[in-house]
Amino acid sequence: MNDSQINQVLSPTADVKHQPLVLSYGQGLGNFLSLYVGRTILFLITCTSVLSVLLIFFFIIRESLPFLQKFNLTEFLTNTGWYPQAEKPQFGALALIVGSFYVTAAALLFAVPTGILAAVFLSDIVSFKIQTFVKPVIELLAAIPSVAYGFFAIMVLAPWMQRKLGFTTGVNALNASFVLAVMALPTIVSVAQDSISAVGRELREASYGLGATRMETVFKVVIPAAHSGIIAAIILGMMRAIGETMVVWMASGNASQIPHPWWDLSQSIRTMTATIAGDMGETAKGSDHYRSLFTIGLLLLIMTLCLNLLSEYFLTQAAKKSGIRK
Repeated sequence: MNDSQINQVLSPTADVKHQPLVLSYGQGLGNFLSLYVGRTILFLITCTSVLSVLLIFFFIIRESLPFLQKFNLTEFLTNTGWYPQAEKPQFGALALIVGSFYVTAAALLFAVPTGILAAVFLSDIVSFKIQTFVKPVIELLAAIPSVAYGFFAIMVLAPWMQRKLGFTTGVNALNASFVLAVMALPTIVSVAQDSISAVGRELREASYGLGATRMETVFKVVIPAAHSGIIAAIILGMMRAIGETMVVWMASGNASQIPHPWWDLSQSIRTMTATIAGDMGETAKGSDHYRSLFTIGLLLLIMTLCLNLLSEYFLTQAAKKSGIRK
């Protein structure tokens, strides 16, 4: 090593450009613009989503307020008759609310066990190489357009149910629930798998050290430790199902009724989202029917907001337990 190389090692800042202690006017202005103006622009971009949500709330409340002032809210929520274009119109949203939760609950019955078992399979059973292949394939289900799911439900599932199960109609609650379960799977699997993977190796190794089998470790140690993240995954999957429009519009039958008996999934139902999508294009602007659809939208928005806040709570709890947040 020659003298110049030794000097560079001993003085690593020798080749660094000299920075003056007193900046010129142009340098100071440039630093000010890059620091404060850039930060302000990024802050405004970040606030765009918040402002958009507030504007959506304002618009929906403004359009639904005349209906709420004219009609009784209690009757709107408890009446089952939805006949907005009759001579004596009835605006009862109870059957629509029950229909929305009916298909959502049935979809979760299919999606939750399958999603949690798939998450356990990806996190604790298969190798990392297989996981990197299978998980993107599952998440690819979320990229399929909902109208494609709707066509599948009408063209494939509906005739199959009539032919094999003896249903009088193939467009019913079971058809819509099954397709909604498939659509909710990517969300449930992804969030639940991340939560299960966040459980440290220490718990697993301690369980194995006490003589527990892999199944006992998974179901008695890992899943209870990751319960907050799993609950958040279920809530997010529920939001995915309850907010879906095209599938329930095309596959549920659009019959404004409460199923009787309640466990009979072969009956047609109607959801809030399908009602908004089906009636909005044929409704005169400013009419009571028009305002009632915005009231249903406001009710749906409040429901999804509460579910979103609940999922954020459980995700925060899961992050605290995994050490990501303090």
